[in-house]
Amino acid sequence: MEPEDAPFDPDDPGVQSDAALNYLVNRIEAEMAELQLEHFSNSSAVALGMLLVELGTARALPVAIGIRRSGQVLFHAALDGATPDNDLWLLAKSRTAERYAVPSLLVGLRARLTGGRAEDNPLFDPAVYAAHGGSFPLAVRGAGPVATVTVSGLPQLQDHDLVVEALRLHLHAADA
Repeated sequence: MEPEDAPFDPDDPGVQSDAALNYLVNRIEAEMAELQLEHFSNSSAVALGMLLVELGTARALPVAIGIRRSGQVLFHAALDGATPDNDLWLLAKSRTAERYAVPSLLVGLRARLTGGRAEDNPLFDPAVYAAHGGSFPLAVRGAGPVATVTVSGLPQLQDHDLVVEALRLHLHAADA
């Protein structure tokens, strides 16, 4: 159940409720446990990527979409309104999710739990990584993370939520 005060907004640099931050962290950790694949292939990447394209196109979202495995681009699309900067964000957020094996949003939120920012860690190079929402590790049940799926172009929580929505739909289609 969400806290009674306003939901946590990772784009708001002001003071926000600890309860709202903890709620969002717990929600994302639950999404990680829920959204595990039975298998993953290049064809899976294309199917998931096309699902994101369909969602983004139907909603006229100005996003770029990327799916990567070990540095290899398995899927990329830039919808109307996406910019070259979105491709830079795709790469940085994907590197973050791959390095930490958690959603890129969670990396930033966990740093805020301790009163800091991921960028405060000297090993976190903001020229390489981005602790902003939108990248989610693709984990195969029993094997762990094998790739990342990333969206860029919306506020970071919306990027994250779009990826989660697509993963749920993708998993539901696989179960059918």
